[in-house]
Amino acid sequence: MKTLRDIMTTEVESCSPVDNVYEAAVKMKEYDVGAIPICEGQQLLGMITDRDIVVRGVAEKKPNSTQVTDVMTEQLLTATPDMSVDEAAKMMAEKQIRRLPIVENSRLIGIVALGDLAVHKSTADEAGFALSEISESEEYHH
Repeated sequence: MKTLRDIMTTEVESCSPVDNVYEAAVKMKEYDVGAIPICEGQQLLGMITDRDIVVRGVAEKKPNSTQVTDVMTEQLLTATPDMSVDEAAKMMAEKQIRRLPIVENSRLIGIVALGDLAVHKSTADEAGFALSEISESEEYHH
């Protein structure tokens, strides 16, 4: 059985709590990602998504200099590296999330995106199901 450790991305770019929304958006563009974890050291505090920037930033007329902590999502679902890929796909579908931070000993060590599940043949069905179930949710949307 494959675990998240087998498929997770370990080179994860992050922002610190003192970074601003503009800096997060530049990193999203540079790394072609839709979410950036917010970490203090290696401790995960939250995640800022492109949707957070639009809905909680631009739509509320906040300046680009607004700190990421003012618009980030704080209530995150996380997983451990030893969680099975099938279990993660099911959780992502049920909770309607596209990106799952991987945490070990309170430290961010990786991230699994829905696309990571889709590229692995053994999880293609689960990823397809997860994608069909996922729509942006008020509570979780990372």
